[in-house]
Amino acid sequence: MGKSDQHVNSHQHAHSHHHGHSHMHAHQHTASNRIGWAFFLNVTFTIIEFIGGWLTNSTAIMADAVHDLGDSLAIGTAWWLNKLGEKDANQVFTYGFKRFSLLGALINSLILIVGSVWIMFEAIPRLSNPEMPQAEGMFALAIFGILVNGYAAYKLSDGETLNERVLNWHLIEDVLGWVAVLIVSVVLMFKPWPILDPILSIAFTLFILINVLKNLKITLVLFLQATPDNTTRDAVKSILLSPSSVDDVHHLHIWSLDGEQHVMTAHLVLNEQIGIQLMKDLKADLNAQLAPFNLAHTTIEFEFSDESCRDSKA
Repeated sequence: MGKSDQHVNSHQHAHSHHHGHSHMHAHQHTASNRIGWAFFLNVTFTIIEFIGGWLTNSTAIMADAVHDLGDSLAIGTAWWLNKLGEKDANQVFTYGFKRFSLLGALINSLILIVGSVWIMFEAIPRLSNPEMPQAEGMFALAIFGILVNGYAAYKLSDGETLNERVLNWHLIEDVLGWVAVLIVSVVLMFKPWPILDPILSIAFTLFILINVLKNLKITLVLFLQATPDNTTRDAVKSILLSPSSVDDVHHLHIWSLDGEQHVMTAHLVLNEQIGIQLMKDLKADLNAQLAPFNLAHTTIEFEFSDESCRDSKA
């Protein structure tokens, strides 16, 4: 690659990096604050829940307390990974640490799936051997649980990262679980039907499990560096081919760092020997057209039709 090509690459990368760096850093910091609040609330309530489950002799509440403990560990892990994702790039992680947040979303999806399967194994046997808990204590804990977990879920509801979305499902599962406890506690005050507890637990767990599996699929696809959105890829390719001086586009790669911030590289084949000024104009035109896509990193290499592509085997 000649000096002019190197200049194109470095200029394009610097322009894109400068354009969104401060906004992305602030956004990531806000995400960490939201996850931190959720972690604090979840840990505090898990301790209260263990005590309440013991006092009310409710196996359902104790099981949910164990599940909440797993949630707390998952949220704590996500918080640490999200904070790590705020660090600037270095010589080892040249794209920065954004993919650590994606790793957090993957780990937490797996933890939630394991936790949900465990709840199913706990709830199904209770269908044949339900126990009668203290309904009044269950009712009080259910109200408290809905308020605490609902507030934590609300704090994460504005989040846009995959990590926050997965964690939000953790909290929504807890809220729905407490709604089930609330309903069962009210019914048990009037009717001795303890079997309602495992039935509702199974229904809500299946609902959450389906949604988490959807998020896990998205996370795995991004983790394997698949194109996050084929529509975006087609639109970018159309823009790159639009200038009259461009004959072809190849080695067009678009992948995502964390589900939000995308990276794009491409080789553009020019159909004529253009001068420095025309090349600058071409770069400025492409920059303007690609700006709405908010690409975190872009690298564009210019080639001429009589050149052999260095990456022909890639």
